[in-house]
Amino acid sequence: MVGEQSEPGHGRGTDLGQDKAHSARMYDYFLGGKTNYAVDREVAETVIRHFPAAETAARANRAFMHRAVRCLTRLGVRQFIDVGAGIPMSPNLHEVAQSVAPDSRVTYVDNDPIVLVYSDALLDSTGEGGTCYVQADATESAAVIDAVKSEGVIDFGQPVALTLHALLPFVTGDHVPYRMVRRLMQELPSGSYLSLSHDTGDFAPEAWQAIVDTYTQAGTPAQVRTRAEVMRFFDGLELIEPGLVVGHRWRPEPGSGPSLVSDAQVSLYAGVARKP
Repeated sequence: MVGEQSEPGHGRGTDLGQDKAHSARMYDYFLGGKTNYAVDREVAETVIRHFPAAETAARANRAFMHRAVRCLTRLGVRQFIDVGAGIPMSPNLHEVAQSVAPDSRVTYVDNDPIVLVYSDALLDSTGEGGTCYVQADATESAAVIDAVKSEGVIDFGQPVALTLHALLPFVTGDHVPYRMVRRLMQELPSGSYLSLSHDTGDFAPEAWQAIVDTYTQAGTPAQVRTRAEVMRFFDGLELIEPGLVVGHRWRPEPGSGPSLVSDAQVSLYAGVARKP
């Protein structure tokens, strides 16, 4: 059908949930990608009706990831664990890191069969560096660490950047997501970093409640959080400048000029912090 892709051969036999909307494919649609189906586009358009800036917010999140990874690489980080990798879309995290430091190593983590189908795009590393993909559930932190260690790409004796970009809104509850982040950071040595982005309803509460309801009704429980609630993820860590800010305000590219989007349009907090 028009606009739909056939799954690559190694995805045969895997239930990809093509009969219902999927958050990763919806995100792909917001970014202008092609790895989505009519059912995803239908629910995504419902989100856009509630929040016309949804595509702007998705692009702002992706741009923050690019800037944060470049910043961390320039700070000397050469290892990344990207939990909640999502559907590949170039430039992917390893491409950004390796464009600055070709010897960067990245382990991608996701529990989604859709991501597994397209994971080959995450494995085109430079010769100096390395990448791998592991399947694990982010909420099972010990299993994530074991899976990452089993691949041998990441040296846990050296600083690592843990990246959780747009993942935590899909980890609901008042306690589980904080325990998850704490447990993952506990495994990383001093000098490691946490890079995080998170949707918020602070600027448009009614619209974001409607978005949460839309995702939940489509089968994907979601939760937005206030700035104070997002700040809690950085407990015990040292935020680097400019701290926790709306995504497009986090270290904009030099010479980019004044932003043409508002905080309400982005509705996303972003920050990077160092483990002392």
